[in-house]
Amino acid sequence: SRTKYQGICPPIARNETHFDAGAKYHVPAVTPYIRYFVSFVLQFQFHKALCAEANYSGPLHYCDIYQSQEAGVKLREVLQAGASRPWQEVLKGLTGSEILDAEPLLEYFKPLITWLQEQNQINGEVLGWPDFEWRPPVPDGYPEGIETSWAYNTNITDENSKIMLEKNLEVSQHTLQFGTRARQFDTSNFQKSSVKRLLEKLQDLGRAALSTTDLNEYNNVLLKMESVYSKAKVCQENGSCLPLDPDLTNLMAVSRDYDNLLWAWKGWRDVTGQAILPSFPEYVDLSNKAAQLNGYADAGASWRSQYETSSLEEQLEKIYLELQPLYLNLHAYVRRALYRHYGANYINLQGPIPAHLLGNMWAQSWSNIYELVVPFPSASQVDATPAMKSQNWTAQRMFEEADKFFQSLGLLPLPPEFWDKSMLEKPKDGRDVVCHASAWDFYNGKDFRENLTGNKHLVSASCVSHLTSTTILGGSEINYLMSIALDKIAFLPFGYLIDQWRWRVFDGSINKKDYNQEWWNLRLKYQGLCPPVPRSQEDFDPGAKFHIPANVPYLRYFVSFVIQFQFHEALCRAAGHTGPLYKCDIYQSKEAGKLLADAMKLGLSQPWPEAMKLITGQPNMSATAIMNYFQPLLDWLITKNKEQGETLGWPQYDWTPYSGASSAPNVPNSGKVSFLGMELERGQATAGQWVLLVLGLVLLVATMGLAYKTCSLKRREEPYFGSEVELRHS
Repeated sequence: SRTKYQGICPPIARNETHFDAGAKYHVPAVTPYIRYFVSFVLQFQFHKALCAEANYSGPLHYCDIYQSQEAGVKLREVLQAGASRPWQEVLKGLTGSEILDAEPLLEYFKPLITWLQEQNQINGEVLGWPDFEWRPPVPDGYPEGIETSWAYNTNITDENSKIMLEKNLEVSQHTLQFGTRARQFDTSNFQKSSVKRLLEKLQDLGRAALSTTDLNEYNNVLLKMESVYSKAKVCQENGSCLPLDPDLTNLMAVSRDYDNLLWAWKGWRDVTGQAILPSFPEYVDLSNKAAQLNGYADAGASWRSQYETSSLEEQLEKIYLELQPLYLNLHAYVRRALYRHYGANYINLQGPIPAHLLGNMWAQSWSNIYELVVPFPSASQVDATPAMKSQNWTAQRMFEEADKFFQSLGLLPLPPEFWDKSMLEKPKDGRDVVCHASAWDFYNGKDFRENLTGNKHLVSASCVSHLTSTTILGGSEINYLMSIALDKIAFLPFGYLIDQWRWRVFDGSINKKDYNQEWWNLRLKYQGLCPPVPRSQEDFDPGAKFHIPANVPYLRYFVSFVIQFQFHEALCRAAGHTGPLYKCDIYQSKEAGKLLADAMKLGLSQPWPEAMKLITGQPNMSATAIMNYFQPLLDWLITKNKEQGETLGWPQYDWTPYSGASSAPNVPNSGKVSFLGMELERGQATAGQWVLLVLGLVLLVATMGLAYKTCSLKRREEPYFGSEVELRHS
């Protein structure tokens, strides 16, 4: 009936087990509904008759019976009749006819009808729905397929993984079916950009382009890597084992014990990266194979294509260089604070920072060491956590407050399904879950969920004034900007380098034996960090980060951290804000909310520069807004670093806390040196060197003699060992 009369269809498959009629109040409430149809027709008949009583002549949609006593008398007669007379009789008394008549309604809308007819004729529109059996290209059971993935992520079992893999194959078949049909079209001459864009998106089959055998293998490899990561635990000598969340995450956040942090840092990489490494090369090969079947040189090129610009890498490098002064000054300031806490043995004031000392398992956010680096310790602090704890905030409360904020902008509230089905805290029943923040769309227009069991920082405040208005915070603006920079600015090099590494793995520039060395080369280059213990090609430290085994592109985070400040700046303008950007609060600004909603509504229907242009007035990513936001902090850091004589960067780039090098030029030498991993007196180390030299000479003579005696034998290839420097960074 809905297709017959309304020309609409369900967005997903429906069957007799569903009862969609019951989703309308009047059906379960047993309320007759034809009254509304009748009233919508009668009101136009009444309107025309009352306009005639008011002596109005002209287009019906212009008629206004305001202050017409004559029209009022007629209307009173109708209302006073109530149910005492048949409605047909009452209708005749007012209109002169006792039958329902659509003519007044059509007369009222005649200008619109004429315009619609003209436009539809110009556009060649078909009236009606001759393809009445058409349905949107969402496969039967697609939401159910997402449900199986959710079930696995929130309860990692062999049975759930089996069900998920089966559904993944079904979804891939759908992608293949519609993508193959889309590839039949040459879109180069298409005039309608939206249709052209949709077909081009469908033509990229993703992993579905693989053969069934390869697709099965690909899905299994991904499942294996993600399962290793999600189930990993680091075990103590007493036999107790700690998962990443919440235990190891909390340890990295709150401990200031160098060795304890080192135990957690190394342990996590031993149980994740080393276990994931055997599967990773196969994942790379299959990812590249899928990309090439879709017309890309490799998987990295496929990922970059999502940004729809040929100059992506150049734009990113330009933005990174614009941000570098802020990061270098923050790095130098934090390094000095760590030097004060840990001392010269562990911190080199001209070298990189050991990666385990920054309050986070991956050193991607430094917020947890805020108390070590706070600019003005005696001023009011900007950490919301104590106030939230004192007010007994829960994860649910945090989301409720965030929802209120967005509703204050005029955005829609979160649907009931979000509150009923999201996993906002880790279950206490002992099951393994994927403890990584993720948003889920179940493709039914109403079911959206969040899995945020591993994220303790749920509320990111946008400005000092909003924090104060929620009765949580007050205090120093520099302290506030520092707290935000430890999260937003410290992250940027990390967000930039992860896919730099993966792109080079995908294109073959980095081979398997160099995975870890090149990973640390990039972490040194961009973050100014070094590993706290020696690493080798048997280690696979990239695999200790969720997005690597889970096949999640990471550049999106770098981009989002930059453009969120561009958006913030534009929304502040819409809200009428004047003054420093970091003081802007768009809370309750419907103007800012409308601008944000208009951009979000575009989704993937337009290239992202169009959304950028809609909000900011121009289409390009830029670091200007983020630099404006943090300018007061940058000015303060520059002054502070000059006062302390800080070196920007890490000129002693090959220093590590286990290398035995002097921690800084102005630090007295302890008299001990590092020799073969041991701290020895200088005389002991010298004697050891002489012993090794003599043994080396003896071995050389013996080898030469052996070679002379066996010169007629086929020469065997000797293994090659790199230099100490090469091994250190391998």
